Amino acid sequence: MSTPTTGRRKKVVVFDYGFGNIRSAERALARVGAEVEITRDYDTAMNAEGLLVPGVGAFAACMNGLRRARGDWIVDRRLSGGRPVLGICVGMQILFAEGIEHGERTEGLDQWPGTVAPLEADVVPHMGWNTVDAPGDSRLFAGLEADARYYFVHSYAVHDWTLEITNEAMSAPLVTWSTHGKPFVAAVENGALWATQFHPEKSGDAGAQLLTNWIGTL
Repeated sequence: MSTPTTGRRKKVVVFDYGFGNIRSAERALARVGAEVEITRDYDTAMNAEGLLVPGVGAFAACMNGLRRARGDWIVDRRLSGGRPVLGICVGMQILFAEGIEHGERTEGLDQWPGTVAPLEADVVPHMGWNTVDAPGDSRLFAGLEADARYYFVHSYAVHDWTLEITNEAMSAPLVTWSTHGKPFVAAVENGALWATQFHPEKSGDAGAQLLTNWIGTL
């Protein structure tokens, strides 16, 4: 079970662009000790110690909503300055180069190369609890058991990680996998940008520990 952070509470903005379980995220972050505000205000989102980008629904609709709220610009500016961003569910998917839904391609934020495509499984959507395979040096999953389970609700995912690091001064991203039909990317840690395909705010004690780990890096 996670314990709330001690000392000064870290300021986290849940970015409100019309898509995502923002109230669930707000409650989960507050429960582990963050000072949380739901807003799309530019200055508030830029100045917060952490920015959480939720997402529920269609890739294209989320991208359109994010752009209308200038969220694409805010995410890029924060990351350019090394300021932490956490994407959840479709909020993770839109960080990739593109999404394919019903044969239509939509451009994503292109923070990472890769395509969000339909899950290849007998049962879709992937809805319920599942385990993940996290790297041993993961900070996001620190303190969590290997058999911990997380709550997923999605019909699309990234099945291939293609980013190559050629600069020896840069650390390679840490990629966590899960399997539903075939393996897919379940989480990524890449400098100031972290993301999960599952919902930590709905994942009980394991999700609370994960959010505590993220807040601890702010």
